[in-house]
Amino acid sequence: MKILVMGLPGSGKTWLAERLQSYLNCAWYNADAVRKMANDWDFSPEGRVRQANRMRILADYEKSHKRNVICDFVCPTRETRDTFKPDIVIWLNTIGRCEYEDTNDIFETPALVDWVIEKYLTDEQIEAIAKEINCVV
Repeated sequence: MKILVMGLPGSGKTWLAERLQSYLNCAWYNADAVRKMANDWDFSPEGRVRQANRMRILADYEKSHKRNVICDFVCPTRETRDTFKPDIVIWLNTIGRCEYEDTNDIFETPALVDWVIEKYLTDEQIEAIAKEINCVV
């Protein structure tokens, strides 16, 4: 199962992914760590698709070995989400805009999501989402 935790920079993606990962005991890839590993800080449309592809390759590797995986990254457009191909989408809609105007300009509200998170969650709420995910898995 590939779980995408997406949203604008500063929305709490990494915060939520880290907590979910501890409940789900699954692999976790953070976009900043993957960009650092690849030494690729290109945020052009092509760079964003390239990053979505990198994240997909890592997640597909985990999935092919029967492991569940969480990936947290902005994934700002339909094209990047289609490239990643998540099984579950958690959208952190906690902020209206971020500090990066180029990201604000291209961010497309996702049409298909499993959870929309509009405020920071308690540990009990995170655990409840993890339990629901485990029922799906």
